[in-house]
Amino acid sequence: MQSLRSNSVVIKLLTYSNELSEGKPLYVSSNCLPVKALNREPAGHSFHSAALKLRGCAKKVVEDKEDTSSASPKKVANDVEDIPSYETYKNSSSNKEKKKKNKSGKEVKEQHDHYALLGLGSLRYLATEDQIRKSYRDAALKHHPDKLAAALLLTEESEEAKEAKKEAIESHFKLIQEAYEVLMDKTKRRIFDSTDEFDDEVPSECAPKDFFKVFGPAFKRNARWSVNTRVPDLGDENTPVKEVDSYYNFWYAFKSWREFPEEEEHDLEEAESREEKRWMERENARKTQKARKEEYARIRTLVDNAYKKDPRIVKRKEEEKAKKQAKKDEKVMAKKKLEEEAAAAIEEEKRRKEEEAKLAAEAAQQQKKNKEKEKKLRSKERSRLRTLSAPVLSQRLLGISVAYVEDLCMSLNTEQLRKLCDKMENKEGMKLAKVLKNGNNDGTESEEEEVVEAKHNG
Repeated sequence: MQSLRSNSVVIKLLTYSNELSEGKPLYVSSNCLPVKALNREPAGHSFHSAALKLRGCAKKVVEDKEDTSSASPKKVANDVEDIPSYETYKNSSSNKEKKKKNKSGKEVKEQHDHYALLGLGSLRYLATEDQIRKSYRDAALKHHPDKLAAALLLTEESEEAKEAKKEAIESHFKLIQEAYEVLMDKTKRRIFDSTDEFDDEVPSECAPKDFFKVFGPAFKRNARWSVNTRVPDLGDENTPVKEVDSYYNFWYAFKSWREFPEEEEHDLEEAESREEKRWMERENARKTQKARKEEYARIRTLVDNAYKKDPRIVKRKEEEKAKKQAKKDEKVMAKKKLEEEAAAAIEEEKRRKEEEAKLAAEAAQQQKKNKEKEKKLRSKERSRLRTLSAPVLSQRLLGISVAYVEDLCMSLNTEQLRKLCDKMENKEGMKLAKVLKNGNNDGTESEEEEVVEAKHNG
C-alpha cells in the first residue's frame, strides 16, 4: 500500500486517514471511496496526487516494504507530476498587463512571456520548432481546462470562487495557445524575440589577457540577430590571422533581423482618417529606421572596439609596423649609401680634376722650361751660325748677305740650325759658302756638288 509523508503526517492513498493536519480533518478519495466532503466522483491516483499537492503536501512517493525477506528493497521514483497552483501564475508578471516606456517615452503594454508559458524559458530564441510543438503538447495536456477544473475546484467552496478559478484556468490555457501561435509564426516570433530582454551593452576597455572573456560573450549575445545563421566563432589567440580577418569581415558586413515594434509610437487603429493613418505609418517607419541605424551603429561600435583590442590584430599591426619600419630603414640606408657613393664619386672627380690640373700645371711648367731651354739652344745655335758665317760675309762669297744669314736664323729650328752649323764646322772659303748657301735644304744637294767637284778636280 502506497503512502505519502508530509510534515510527519502519513496519509493512506487507498483509504482516508483519521490524522489531523493543522487541526482539520484531511479527506482523500480513491478508486473505491468517494470524496466525503465534496461528494465528487473519484478520479484515481492522479486525482489524489493533485488534491494532496494543492493542500501543501509533499509529492515524494515511496514503495512500502512488502517482501521482508528481500535483502535490499527497491525504491520507486514515481514522482507525482507537479501541477503548480494557479494562484502562483495569477500573481506572476506573465499574467499582468504591465506597462513600460519605449525610447520615445510612450507607454506600451508588456507582453506575456510566451517561452515561459510553454516551459521554454531557458531556451528562448534558441528553441526549435520541434521543441515548441512538443512543449505545447505537454503544456496543453497539463493545463487543459477539462483536466485541471475538477482538481483545482476542490479548494474552492463558493460558486463565485469556483467561477473565477475556472475563468483563470481558461485564460491560462488561451495564453498557452496564443504563445504557440506566436512562436510558430516566423514573423510574429521575430517581433517577439526582438522585444525580449536583451543586454545591449558594448564593451570598450579590457586587458589584453581578458579580451576573449569580455568580447566573446558580447559577440555571442549579438549573434542572435544575424540573418546568416552560420556565425563564425571568435576563436582564441592561436586562431590563424586569415580566419580572424574573415571573422571581422563577417561582423563588418553584419545584417540584423532585429525588429523595433516598441518604436512605433502611433497605433494605427486609433487613426480617425486615412490621411492620419498614412501619417502615422510614415512616422512609425521613420522612427523604426532611426532605431535600425542606431542598432547598426551599436554593432559597428562593438566590432570597432574588438578590432582595436584584439591581441591578434594588435600583434599583426605591430609586425606590419616593424616590417614597414624595416623597409623604411632599408630605404634610408640605401639612400644614405647612394648619397655616400655620390659624395665619393664627386670627391673622386674633384681629386681627379685636381690631379689633372696639377699634371697640366706641371706639364705647362715643363713645357715652359722646355721652351726656355729650346730658346736658349736656338739662340746659341743662331749665335754659332752667325759666328761660322762671318768669314763668308766678310769675303762676300756667293752673294751671301747678312740678311740671308738672319733669315736662316729665324726660319730654321734649333735642330736644323745645329745640323747646319755642324756641316759648316771645319770648312773654309767656297765650301763654307756653299754649305751656308744650301742652308734651307737638308744638305743632300751640297754633298752631291762636293762629290762632283771632287771628281772634276781629280
